[in-house]
Amino acid sequence: MFVKSIMIPTHLTIAVQETDTLKIALEKLESHGIDGLPILNGDLYVGVLTRFNIYENYFKSNLAKEDYLTQTLAKDIASHQNQYLLGKELFEKTLLELKDFPLLAVVDENRKFLGVVTRADVLEQFESVFGTNRPGIRITFTSVETEGRLARLSEIAHNFRIHVISLVTFDETDKLVRRIVMKIEPSPHKDKFIQKLEQSGFRVLDIHELG
Repeated sequence: MFVKSIMIPTHLTIAVQETDTLKIALEKLESHGIDGLPILNGDLYVGVLTRFNIYENYFKSNLAKEDYLTQTLAKDIASHQNQYLLGKELFEKTLLELKDFPLLAVVDENRKFLGVVTRADVLEQFESVFGTNRPGIRITFTSVETEGRLARLSEIAHNFRIHVISLVTFDETDKLVRRIVMKIEPSPHKDKFIQKLEQSGFRVLDIHELG
């Protein structure tokens, strides 16, 4: 999945213009319950403004609170001016970039603002990958890294009419063993399915029912 498919588009994005005061920006942050805003010059991307930016620069300003908020413009404390996305990045690549930051802008080659990707959006996609919000049974197991193992796993699940909610593999740097986490819907065939997995060389590490 690409970043562009999970971004919040321009017409749904809460933003400020570069000449807006911090008072205007803070009112938008407060009223919408968000932590950051893109700063624009018309429809061109300028940078990002966050609550942290506002508070941090206030303590450095030596101004009275009201003076600081009414005299300082959004562009004066913009950050991430040259850190943005172009929309063709894989969404999972953005997780580390957004770990300690609330949002990143998406722009075109001319810096025209297209939308934002927020940390919450990316985490929601990861929750979907793991099937976090659906009840089911999570099975963790390992498999020797040989050709056709995932195909064999799929075949076994099909034979026992197992409905797979999610399937994630780990340890991609290990050339011998791969750890696999599968979440399945509750099934009367679960025990036979697990038994067949073990007979087929999959080592079951943990079985956990999630409500």
